[in-house]
Amino acid sequence: MLQHHKIVGGGGVQLHAVETGNPKGRPIVFIHGISQCGMAWSRQLNSDLADTFRLVAVDLRGHGLSGNPPGIYGDSRMWADDVHAVIRALDLDHPVLCGWSYGPLVILDYIRHYGEDDIRGANFIGGITKIGSDEAASVLTAGFLNLIPGFFSTDVQESVLALTSLVRMCFARDLSDEEFYLMLGYNVSVPPYVRQGLFSRSFDNDDLLPKVRKPVLIAHGGADTVVSLAVIDQQMSRITTAQTQVMANAGHACFWDEPAGFNQRLRTFVEAA
Repeated sequence: MLQHHKIVGGGGVQLHAVETGNPKGRPIVFIHGISQCGMAWSRQLNSDLADTFRLVAVDLRGHGLSGNPPGIYGDSRMWADDVHAVIRALDLDHPVLCGWSYGPLVILDYIRHYGEDDIRGANFIGGITKIGSDEAASVLTAGFLNLIPGFFSTDVQESVLALTSLVRMCFARDLSDEEFYLMLGYNVSVPPYVRQGLFSRSFDNDDLLPKVRKPVLIAHGGADTVVSLAVIDQQMSRITTAQTQVMANAGHACFWDEPAGFNQRLRTFVEAA
């Protein structure tokens, strides 16, 4: 059974998180990507990971059931404060932070402002470490980049068409109608100004990555059509503590496409961290 939490994040924004699993187990915090929500992690929250670990899935500011006031998405410190607030409010003992897609940027915001002392490690999943430059965009596929104007559109039809394509693009496996419409629903519920705020940030973490000392697991789908595998060599290779898991037949959401393999590798990583 899921416990629901309301947490005051950076700048007073109310964050929503769900929790399940073993309350005495090592904690894992799941951080979703742009236009998603904590429900994206259902194949982890409802898996045997819950027998061993304390599992928490957060709705980022602007997403899901978290607050979405305008104008609060460009400040690195705010994102760091959000993660810090979750760790503190739920009294999480050195969690592993798992970030999907945009999620690693949020994890790196946290590490930049709060350091690594209060976490056990990090799992970057189909992720990026920089945004807002030609170099950053070079690891994003043309198909994804072409959708971005639609993400910002206030025209309902244009927005829904772009988000429909995004949902389809995230998976190498076919979704059931129920799965697809659930995912489309929580994508569409995110206001366009939130997506625009996330994409309007311009920063990289090249200076921070070599300083990371806690273990990092990089998971990436070999069939990812959003973020190319080149991201590992071009960005992630600066993390000297990193180990890599490439899941050959999985897409951008490799934790959904191949949950058994993903969950087992995450279990091994958390137990060894």
